[in-house]
Amino acid sequence: MNNKTALKCMLFAYLFSAMALEVLGSNPIKVTYNRINNGKVIPNSEITLIYHNQIAYLDKDDAKIRQFMDFSRKQNVTILKYNGELYKANTPFETLTKPEFKNNQDTIMGYICDYAWFFSFSNKIEVWFTEQTGAKGSPYSAYLPGNKVLALKIVINGNRTILADSIEEITEESIPEYPYEIAKEISIPELEELKIKSRYVTLKIFNEETINFDNAIKPTKTNDTDTSTVYHFLKGTITLKKIKLPEIHEKGARVFAKLTSWSNGDAYDRTGSVFIVSPTEEKSSILDALQYGLDRLPVYTDNADKKYQGIVSNDTFDTPIEIMRFFTSFGVRDFNTRRVINNYPWKDAAEYKQEVTSVIPGDVDEIWVGVFIGNYDKGGHKVSLEFDFYPSFGDEEKMAIQWVKPIFNTVNILEMSGQNYGRLFKTDTLKATFDLHGNIDDLQLLFTSTGHGGWGQGDEFVPKLNQVFIDGVKVFTVVPWRTDCATYRLYNPASGNFGNGMSSSDLSRSNWCPATLTPPYLIPLDRLQEGQHTLKVVIDQGEDEGGSFSHWSVSGTLTGQMNKAE
Repeated sequence: MNNKTALKCMLFAYLFSAMALEVLGSNPIKVTYNRINNGKVIPNSEITLIYHNQIAYLDKDDAKIRQFMDFSRKQNVTILKYNGELYKANTPFETLTKPEFKNNQDTIMGYICDYAWFFSFSNKIEVWFTEQTGAKGSPYSAYLPGNKVLALKIVINGNRTILADSIEEITEESIPEYPYEIAKEISIPELEELKIKSRYVTLKIFNEETINFDNAIKPTKTNDTDTSTVYHFLKGTITLKKIKLPEIHEKGARVFAKLTSWSNGDAYDRTGSVFIVSPTEEKSSILDALQYGLDRLPVYTDNADKKYQGIVSNDTFDTPIEIMRFFTSFGVRDFNTRRVINNYPWKDAAEYKQEVTSVIPGDVDEIWVGVFIGNYDKGGHKVSLEFDFYPSFGDEEKMAIQWVKPIFNTVNILEMSGQNYGRLFKTDTLKATFDLHGNIDDLQLLFTSTGHGGWGQGDEFVPKLNQVFIDGVKVFTVVPWRTDCATYRLYNPASGNFGNGMSSSDLSRSNWCPATLTPPYLIPLDRLQEGQHTLKVVIDQGEDEGGSFSHWSVSGTLTGQMNKAE
């Protein structure tokens, strides 16, 4: 290119910029960007930036979280609406990630753009920017190469692109609201917490409820219409409440149960279970036994003529649906100051969080939620429980209804009424029949199994084979076992220390540890046809050891999806 040609190109660029500045004067300027992944434009994913009077508006008025770039104050501003209140947090431009510049110009929509790149959280962000448009800002507000520029192109890690597609003037009536003065100022960490909380629905169920053993706690009657009363049953070992599921549950929300537990006087690790009951007019449940006695439950008799109350569902009774099997710690919080050890910073509580979407029925509005901890201590334990409902990623119009069918549950939730431990596997097989009707997609059995008892040579501390059969066909085999219990030592201040340097809480166990969850095994049953089926659980239960006996807490629930039309 000779000097005359170069001069003409420069003159053309100058004239184009001048015309652009003349067109884009003092009126508000709207910049629309496309999102591009791996070279393909993502439909209906446009980003809009509106600039006027030193403010870049990055979100519409109805957005829950809104971003602004305030060039007069030289800061990014985030305004969040949470529980009817407005909160703001400010990030000064001078604290943003600093760019590096390189001679790598590009022309975008006729504007000559300079180049900068940022490195943040192991990501490379490349930005092409210009001062020629009369607007300022960036659709990626954390990465701004200067206070007088507009970013027209951003490339993230080489494969995700935000590219300007149009720049136009708009009327002042189109400018979003900027409620800076009326929003309450909070810190960035506080804002980040509220951001997360604002994205999902939390349903508080229990708040620091006591689960203990107290003869003074008498049976009571429940009120089927009351969703505010917390009931305590069986001398305090069960806390129960009826809840109304939020509207978001009908739209295919993911559901997580979050339980926090700590000692209120009990030093020992105990079996715990979070369960739900979805009562129907056609079937009875443990709600009847809690109010009127154990004889309301069907009885399962094993080969040794031992009786087990309410452990198998049938045509007239459903076992409780176990949604979370947990184990308390050895005395966390209450015993922290009673056993002080150098370099042992005891935890304040045991926290358990597990996705339970598949076991929350989709065809009901209300359910009973209970927490059981088997203990014999008047102080017992404290628990708090909440359900967190996270919006679905999918199309709610196409969401199927969650189908849930409890089959068996040998966790002796009704222990204080005399319900037996699950000892039947020593002489017998657990058998259950169930019917399948209609088309159930993604059918699976959630099988939870933990071994207990027998001291040193009992099933708690000796690996044992578990097998599941359906219609005589083996569908699952496992030896439930945990070898990571020592990970949770700091949750167990009251755990006994042995002469060899180990602690009781360190010992490997049959699929559980003190202060942990035991998630279910997922057994696919896609090939199971409509009709009646027989399920059997076979466990190699060990012999009794002196005055102690081995036993197994197992629960099984069928889950799947039904089409809404069905």
